[in-house]
Amino acid sequence: MSIGNVCAYRLCRHVAVGPALYLRGRPKIVGRRNIPRRGPVIVAANHLAVLDSFYLTLAARRQVTFLAKSDYFDRDGLAGRLQRRFFTAVGQIPVDRRGGSAASPALDAGTRIVEHGGAWGIHPEWTRSPDGRLYRGRTGAVRVAMETGVPLVPVAITGTRPDRSVPWWRRRVVVEFLEPLDLAPFRNAGVDDVRAATDALMAAIRSRTGQEYVDTYAKAWAPSTSRPEAA
Repeated sequence: MSIGNVCAYRLCRHVAVGPALYLRGRPKIVGRRNIPRRGPVIVAANHLAVLDSFYLTLAARRQVTFLAKSDYFDRDGLAGRLQRRFFTAVGQIPVDRRGGSAASPALDAGTRIVEHGGAWGIHPEWTRSPDGRLYRGRTGAVRVAMETGVPLVPVAITGTRPDRSVPWWRRRVVVEFLEPLDLAPFRNAGVDDVRAATDALMAAIRSRTGQEYVDTYAKAWAPSTSRPEAA
């Protein structure tokens, strides 16, 4: 990470974004000892709202890099430059999925992040839950963890999904870092083992969020069935 990006990240965390997040969600952080302050790690969380990645990064006390559509970085003019600067500062990097496999650029980018000692943040559902339930996870996080040997930490997030039935001053975001997933029983490198490990990852998250589980991919990917599971 460049010095400029480090400064921008710290500015967002401590001045521009972090204080507002604290005021809005009064976040409660649980299990922070399970994520190392330095060194490579993959953090995989459920996805209820746009702010999930921001709260996760705030809770981790280190920059967590997420993958974002390259469209967010392509705007022209001053607004485009400011948008690119903001997404870079909060740990987003562009991935172009407009041609070929949707999985390969994401997995390659995630691998590069951890190989350089970074923290890669991913939402295995790959899109926000349309109804608050927990959907079937894509296998990319497990694949990269198995290939690199990097610890895979499940993260359970609650309280970020808008709920008009609860007054804003009573809402509270909870970010819980669980113990790293034990991948040893799944390391036979078979497709079924990767799928089983991903199911175990989602089960660990569900055990803390209490979400109803849906054993299909989130509707944002439907009706197409052509997208690869690996992402």
